[in-house]
Amino acid sequence: MGETIRIVIETAATGPVAAELDPDKAPRTVAAIRAALPITGIARRWGEEVYFEIPVQAGPESQVEVVEAGELGYWPPGKALCIFFGPTPASRSPDEIRPASPVNPIGRVLGDPHLFGKVQEGERIVVRLARD
Repeated sequence: MGETIRIVIETAATGPVAAELDPDKAPRTVAAIRAALPITGIARRWGEEVYFEIPVQAGPESQVEVVEAGELGYWPPGKALCIFFGPTPASRSPDEIRPASPVNPIGRVLGDPHLFGKVQEGERIVVRLARD
């Protein structure tokens, strides 16, 4: 079982979104992200993905090329945390969610991931432990 985090987009109308880190999938990456919390970043959009650079440098670990709506991933080339909620420009079908390149799977959103569709480029995102 993972540790619950809160993802807050400060200017979006989503409110805090709960997510869970899953150390079983990419333990080194999850540990590095956990140690860096709280993290603040600036939202970027790529199709139905929100991503933002984080102060973590981790190499490839248990990488996946296709994800499901609600999955969280770490993208090593961009040192970014990614929140997937639908197809991206790299998707090969309307039902596929494909990152720009493979990501380390680190967890998942515990509610409706489509709330992230309200996030705009440039919005401030804060990720912290749920108990903080």
